[in-house]
Parts: sequence; structure tokens; C-alpha cells
Amino acid sequence: MTARAVEAWTLEPLTTFVQEAGVRLVLLMTPAGQVLAQSGFARAVDVMSAAALGAAIFASTTEMARQLGEAPFAGLSHQGEKHGIFLSSVSTDRGPVVVLAVYDLSATSLGLVQLFFDQLAADLRGASPKGSEQKQVLAADFERELTNSLNSLFGR
Repeated sequence: MTARAVEAWTLEPLTTFVQEAGVRLVLLMTPAGQVLAQSGFARAVDVMSAAALGAAIFASTTEMARQLGEAPFAGLSHQGEKHGIFLSSVSTDRGPVVVLAVYDLSATSLGLVQLFFDQLAADLRGASPKGSEQKQVLAADFERELTNSLNSLFGR
């Protein structure tokens, strides 16, 4: 399973996380759902759907925490019979990075995903370009940037 990145600095931390945590699918994205890197997805439409849903979940839980007078929640997980999801964020010099990981319960556990997420967070903070200007979330040429990102992620 090959990891692909729109922003090169995310590739090595993502690849290491996938190998160590044993996760099946991973997205690194902005809180608005712009994908920075992915692993395990075969179709662009699946990446975009997962990014939109992950960003919506992240935004709604962040708002729930705010309404409760809490700091944003550290992480969120849900488990089904065969799979689980883990959603959390990392503060980097590039800006916040939201991580959505899907894992197979027969191959790994939430505890291992959380353990290796902590290492992923440290690796992303260390790899993030220092003093870089954060990109505007919805740039005027958003459609072109989206097309270029999808082409980068899927080798087109």
C-alpha cells in the first residue's frame, strides 16, 4: 500500500504511521477537508468523501467541546464489529492537520493506533516547514488546486 502526498513533508511520517500502527486507510487533511496526504485509498471519490465526512465530524465535535466550555477533544474513536476509526488533530507550523485513520480490528487495536498516533504527531511537528505561511483554505483557484491535488495523490 503506497502512501501519496500533496505536501512532501507529510509523506515520511504518514508512511511510518501506516507501517507501525497497521492501519488500513489514512487521510491527513486540513480542518476544512483539504487533503494533504493519503494511504490506502484506490479512488479519488473515496478520498474526497472521507475527507468531507472527517472534516464535518471534526468540526462538530470541536463545536460541541466549545459549547461545553472544554478545550477541543483530544481524539475520537468509533468501533464496529470489524473496523474502527480514529480521528484527531496535530498542531504544526503549517497549521492544524486532522488525521483520520481506519483500522481492521483483526490486525491492530485502538491502543496501538493511539500509541503510534502520538509518534505521528511528533513526526509531523518535526517535519512541518518552519515559518511557512499557512495556505488559504478556500483559495480563488480552488477547483484547479483540487484537481492538481487529486492528480498528485493518484499519480495522474
